[in-house]
Amino acid sequence: MKNIIRYFGRPMHEARRAGINVTLAVGIAGLSFAQQAHATEGGVGRPITGMQVMPYAGVVPPTSDWIVSLSTIYYQGSLGASKTLPVAGTITAGLNYQIVYSIANAVKTWGITAGGWNFASSFGVPVQYTNASSFHGILPDDHATQFADIFFTPVVAGYHLTKTDHVALSVQIYAPTGAYNPNRLANAGQNTWTFTPTISYTKLFPAQEIELSANYGVEFYTTNSATNYHNAPLSVLDLLALKRFKGGWGVGVVGGWIQQLGDDTGDLASQTDGARGHSLGIGPIVTWSGAIDKTPVSASLRWVNEFEVQARPKGNAVLLSVGATFQ
Repeated sequence: MKNIIRYFGRPMHEARRAGINVTLAVGIAGLSFAQQAHATEGGVGRPITGMQVMPYAGVVPPTSDWIVSLSTIYYQGSLGASKTLPVAGTITAGLNYQIVYSIANAVKTWGITAGGWNFASSFGVPVQYTNASSFHGILPDDHATQFADIFFTPVVAGYHLTKTDHVALSVQIYAPTGAYNPNRLANAGQNTWTFTPTISYTKLFPAQEIELSANYGVEFYTTNSATNYHNAPLSVLDLLALKRFKGGWGVGVVGGWIQQLGDDTGDLASQTDGARGHSLGIGPIVTWSGAIDKTPVSASLRWVNEFEVQARPKGNAVLLSVGATFQ
């Protein structure tokens, strides 16, 4: 972390030699999958509880680099028989979900500083395995491995408030490019555009080697043209606290709160009182950063348990991410 503090105001080549790799957060900010449920149509929504925030979430460096990351999320959750959601053209309850979502993401930092602002752009291509089953047998079991909706962020704008306080602004976008069939349980796509204005903030405590980061966004969905269903906006807040040690290791805690703002609209939504829902989750995170053959690399592993849930499946998610920075 001390290298990060010294980084601003240092020549770029010195920062790279120091092994600074703070842009993994830019690379996978907004990581999510289509079939994870959050009260939207199909009982699903894009964000995953506690998964949107990354280390150094508010930091966008002034370097001109490519950052490549590979990330995989495993999620397992269940919707109890007493809960109902719109899915596969009907209203149902008693669903089990097993999902593996993997995304290859590339980030380009622009190497431009304008009035204290630095900039980056990102693009991701995801693949998803979905296994959905109805444990009371109303709907047939379904599973598939499919391309999910592509994700891109045209501009991430970062501002360095001080050497220890950093903020980043962006609008993350999902395009309806993934596999989708309105009559299936297992869909990797949502058949909607999604726009997420997002603000990320990072506070560093260099003497203690501690980082506090937050990520907040509101997701806005277009209407699903196949079903005329319109998901209400989702408020997504994620928090991270991390303590770093020698050798590049760090341990900490992550948490998330997802809250639907308003009611869904459409015929099926009216049968479930708008399907308004929320979720809360918390869990541990382990990180590592260093260099392999002079190439800065970072990795992180986290587990988040959803302990308070309404109008969506309740479960656990594990995220493993690895990234590397190239000049």
